[in-house]
Amino acid sequence: MARSEKLVIGRRLRVLRQSLGLTQAQMAAELGVSASYITLIEADQRPASAKLLMRLAEVYDLNVAELAPSTDAQLGADFATALKDPAVALGPLPRAEIEAALHASPRIAAAFVRLHDRHRETVLRPLADDNPLTDRDKLEALAETSRPVDSVRAWFYARRNHVDALDRAAESLAHELSLTRAEPHLALSGRLNAHGIRVSILPATEMGGQLRRFDLGRKELMLSELLGQPSRRFQIGVLLARLEQEDAIARLVAEAGMADAAAALMRVSLANYFAAALLMPYGRFLAACEAARYDIELLGHRFGTSYEQTAHRMSTLQRPEARGIPFFFVRVDRAGNISKRFSAGKFPFSRFGGSCPLWNIHAAFESPDHVQTQVIRMPEGATYFSVARTVTRAGGTHVAPAQRHAIGLGCDVAFAPRLVYADAIALERIPPVDIGLNCHLCERPDCTSRAHAPVNRRLRVNERERSLALFQFD
Repeated sequence: MARSEKLVIGRRLRVLRQSLGLTQAQMAAELGVSASYITLIEADQRPASAKLLMRLAEVYDLNVAELAPSTDAQLGADFATALKDPAVALGPLPRAEIEAALHASPRIAAAFVRLHDRHRETVLRPLADDNPLTDRDKLEALAETSRPVDSVRAWFYARRNHVDALDRAAESLAHELSLTRAEPHLALSGRLNAHGIRVSILPATEMGGQLRRFDLGRKELMLSELLGQPSRRFQIGVLLARLEQEDAIARLVAEAGMADAAAALMRVSLANYFAAALLMPYGRFLAACEAARYDIELLGHRFGTSYEQTAHRMSTLQRPEARGIPFFFVRVDRAGNISKRFSAGKFPFSRFGGSCPLWNIHAAFESPDHVQTQVIRMPEGATYFSVARTVTRAGGTHVAPAQRHAIGLGCDVAFAPRLVYADAIALERIPPVDIGLNCHLCERPDCTSRAHAPVNRRLRVNERERSLALFQFD
């Protein structure tokens, strides 16, 4: 059984049981296991199986991720990355030692990551300023630490990609507009009309390369003819967010301490969040997801939304009293650049350098519009079920074809049986594909897809031999 399916959760299970006022015998009876099994788990003498984790989630309405060890996966990835910097001069460290430090002092680890970020920016900025053609990977590392997008991503990650206040406001508005019965575009346009704003669909030649433009003076929302119906409805929802949720959005930005470009980006992200929640109201959408077993295509037809909108919305279903599967969501272009990444669970993303080429999200480009599945395992042992498919962005013409991206949606493999995409897949027998965050940080030996040696390992060159793996290292 994969390591991610067996977790040592003794302390957290004991806290949960005591908070519910249950004895070990009572909890065992409710879960359908023996009292001695609960005793062994709480003493950290037995791990919890995937079956028991799912039973805990069902009986006590929990997110399985909450029972996992308390170390934040993203912090763990960032901490391990910082320790691999040659400037730290620690050399390769055993994984157990890194994990022990994280568990013992997560706040100190977070402070070390922040200090490393500032050090890296201080060192790399003169290089970038003096020479704009400096090594691309250094520029990517520098840009990632200074970009406002990093702050906004961290804010969403800390909240498991769920913004409850906006979600409930959107659900209330959807009910008021009767979006379950009325034609969504007409209902949403009518709401804008109540604000004295009309919606116009204009030729692409008149939009000058823009897909959406709002003229406050003329009280007109102009949408390009290149936008499909799902995108048109979404853009109307974005404007409604700015009109009706301005105070709520401003409060969230202020509480987050965002400023300047980061604040502007966060306002855009929150308006987009509201628009998606309006088109796919929480309660109805979650019920539909469970009934359809998270069939993205079917749900898109049902709610009149695109594949990307639907998949992204699935990663936000983390309302405490009614949670969906804690998905991670990622959007990647052909070059491997990640333009969107969100996680309701604990999936760690690389802070620079792209993603692993062995992940099926890259292979999706080889079979456009075809859904691909894969079981992947991270270096620390966590195993995930991944679904990937390409999508074509709005705005394409014969002269200027639309961009194509790959959309990745995934979750802990323990949730896979709840997905329609896992049908006919022998999850207990299929070997997971071992991947890493990216080549710079991955220390897996003999990888035939490696593009770089790990940053904290010494390159080994054998002039007499040639192996399948291009890079060998100590």
